Amino acid sequence: MLITLLFSFLAACSSPEDKGAQPDPREERGEGGAPSAEIVVDGLSAPWEVEFAGEDIYIAEREGKIVKVRGGKKERQPLSLSRPVVQEGESGFLGLALAPDFEKTRRAYAYHTYREGDRLLNRVILLEETDRGWVEVRPLLEGIPGGVIHDGGRLRVGPDERLYITTGDAGDEENAQNRRSLAGKILRLKLDGTVPADNPIPGSPVYSWGHRNPQGLDWSDEGELYASEHGPSGMPSGHDEINRIEPGKNYGWPEIIGNETRKGMESPLFHSGSDTWAPSGLAVSGEKVYVACLRGEQVRVFDLKRRTSEAFLEDLGRIRDVAIRDGYLYLLTNNTDGRGDPRQGDDKLLRVKLGER
Repeated sequence: MLITLLFSFLAACSSPEDKGAQPDPREERGEGGAPSAEIVVDGLSAPWEVEFAGEDIYIAEREGKIVKVRGGKKERQPLSLSRPVVQEGESGFLGLALAPDFEKTRRAYAYHTYREGDRLLNRVILLEETDRGWVEVRPLLEGIPGGVIHDGGRLRVGPDERLYITTGDAGDEENAQNRRSLAGKILRLKLDGTVPADNPIPGSPVYSWGHRNPQGLDWSDEGELYASEHGPSGMPSGHDEINRIEPGKNYGWPEIIGNETRKGMESPLFHSGSDTWAPSGLAVSGEKVYVACLRGEQVRVFDLKRRTSEAFLEDLGRIRDVAIRDGYLYLLTNNTDGRGDPRQGDDKLLRVKLGER
């Protein structure tokens, strides 16, 4: 179903950076009486991940800033890091996950690209919010292969209070099948950065492998982990995936795609066939999985019980992340990332009330 966002009022909603924007109280109706998206905040620069702490919202921006939204005011917070953020192509300051005890410690986890000699690499770090912005406490994992494409980058703290990290193959397909490489994987760490004793490979952060460029993670109420992943470019193209992730499983890249099967490898729950979604952030609610799509320029919803999928939101441009909170689906547009077509006020954090379609 197409839900149309009307942009004619954006100039009135826009405000200087230190003013921010509250959700627009007006609600236009799309086809079938479905609600349109409300603007929570605009004027973002290539946002990548959204996190919530009470009434506060934190948004990671790829160039190396965190935007804090509090009481309708927007503050762009600086980062003080031991290694500068490098933003080239798909790399940069990507994943952000607040610690479970954030209200007490003001600490969070972040994933970003850095340069070492002539190589691009990625690292996972522990940050702390101060009155001067964010400062690095210490690195937790460094040397993850990086590049101008396929950096993965999603961070999530799971219901088991472990830190989950998606990494791309960094443009080298063989990385994904090499279990000694940190690229093309979903990684799992304790919150202190050490390797859990119950990881599938003793002493290794690798939780699953055979991934091309996974960028979405979330859990069902039953504790099942789901991930979104970019399929191949060129010929064939498409075959973007939604997977149910199990520890120690091989998800097949680059050996199998789509409906192909091979012993010891997992086929996806859903794939896009010859279409391209370019799925990024992912959020699970009941039997529904909501996925942000970049090239597909939509939010898709997947029904796990019926094994169906459809477009849920369109006409907003590229979508980087989605999150569900208090009955709303929040989404980040990504039209200022160099591959989109920016519109007035882009980029934005938007929200839609669930259950009113």
